[in-house]
Amino acid sequence: MFLGQYEHMLDDKGRLSLPVKLREKLGPSFVVTKGLDRCLFIYPQDEWENIERRLRELSTTKSDARSFVRMFFAGAAECECDKQGRITLPQPLRDHAMLIKDAVILGVGSRVEVWSSDKWREYSEQALDNYEKIAEDLETIL
Repeated sequence: MFLGQYEHMLDDKGRLSLPVKLREKLGPSFVVTKGLDRCLFIYPQDEWENIERRLRELSTTKSDARSFVRMFFAGAAECECDKQGRITLPQPLRDHAMLIKDAVILGVGSRVEVWSSDKWREYSEQALDNYEKIAEDLETIL
């Protein structure tokens, strides 16, 4: 399980250092793709395979399903960390997440998310305002 929030910076080559705790759980090779809410999702290989299997079960006759699958897979890149624990994020993924310099890396259960600091601040402020209401609506067990 991935947990925590970390702040890092992208270098001039689009490389991002991943925290050791997350890197160890991701394994030697993992997949980065376009996430929801203008962030990136990073999945370890086993979780990626589970998602891939479930997405293959979607009906290809439904336009929304086709569109989502196209965007999700076309935006994906298999990555590995270099010796310094950095990954190079392809430009289309950086563009999707509006990543320029400052990034927030989140452990979110079965995946890691990468946000631009500005987008994360906007999102988290709004979500925090509704946190209790969301929990109530979801009937979350806490």
